[in-house]
Amino acid sequence: MKRLLDLMPESMSAEQRRVHDAIISGPRGKVEGPLRVWLRSPDLAEKAQALGAFCRYHSSLAPRLSELAILVVGAHWQAGFEWAVHAPIAAEAGVDPAVIEAIRTGGNPEFEHDDERAVFAFSRELVQDRKTSDRTYRMATDTVGERGVVDLTGILGYYTLISMTIVGFQVPLPEGAGDPFR
Repeated sequence: MKRLLDLMPESMSAEQRRVHDAIISGPRGKVEGPLRVWLRSPDLAEKAQALGAFCRYHSSLAPRLSELAILVVGAHWQAGFEWAVHAPIAAEAGVDPAVIEAIRTGGNPEFEHDDERAVFAFSRELVQDRKTSDRTYRMATDTVGERGVVDLTGILGYYTLISMTIVGFQVPLPEGAGDPFR
């Protein structure tokens, strides 16, 4: 059960409404999930959604790689809303369904592409172990470059914030979605 009731636009403060309307007019086109929680703190919502728009739509990583990283974070936190939203996006972006399922279940996916292997290794090590080995760091920078690894780290951090919000506030799954971690 969610911990906060959704704010309806007609009951929002002017600041909340301004941020709400800015999110709707951006690439997301709607305010859902953790963004609804963040509206309780409009300054946080405004800044976090701007970072999220960069991480999701404008980083130097191909969507296939950024979505792969998002899935690593979502599975680690067992953030059902995040998984339900991003697993289909990852598949559409070209992530193999067998890889998606292995990540969901905590397995070790087999990758066809070196860039996916590098992004996965870096992401999983950083998220689970709170560090990356020199070997994994080199593999990642050799594959996606320094800027790519910086962007990847930003994506991992942002989606950790998303996941913590989902879990901490018990953000419900999108309508019709089953819980991927039960």
